[in-house]
Amino acid sequence: MIPLIPLIPLSFLYPAAQEIPAPKTEILRAQYGWGYLGNDGEGKGTLAVLVEATTGRVVLELHGLGERLMLLEGDRAQGYRVRIPRQKLDETSARLGDLPLPFLPQLGTSEALQELILRGTGPGVKVTKQDAKGPLKLKYQGKDDLGKEVQVWLTRKQISTSH
Repeated sequence: MIPLIPLIPLSFLYPAAQEIPAPKTEILRAQYGWGYLGNDGEGKGTLAVLVEATTGRVVLELHGLGERLMLLEGDRAQGYRVRIPRQKLDETSARLGDLPLPFLPQLGTSEALQELILRGTGPGVKVTKQDAKGPLKLKYQGKDDLGKEVQVWLTRKQISTSH
């Protein structure tokens, strides 16, 4: 006769698997081709993006027709500054969300900008094509600072993240 051995549930030997959140991206770099259509005209060019999550550092550089159309830079500690030479605009603010971004929705924070790039989330933003790295093509429909309808298309050319 074989003695009965009590069965030990495997869950006792191996703790239940827990969801481990993805590590927060510390530095995000991306480059996009963009297209714009609004009441004031249309255009296309490139957009370079740098976001550092720990400091809130943001650099956005918009180029079109061989010239810099906009430069936004800053961090949470020092504040942010946007320059748009064609509009003779040079503004600073302690908060990113207080500055006008003529081609993106008002996101408010560097974290929200990072979410836009990595996941395609934001008001008026729709992901039209995606790959393993995230949104490849984005479309934004919204209003500019004068309340006029605008459409912006972004096509990711490259992206890199580090933790």
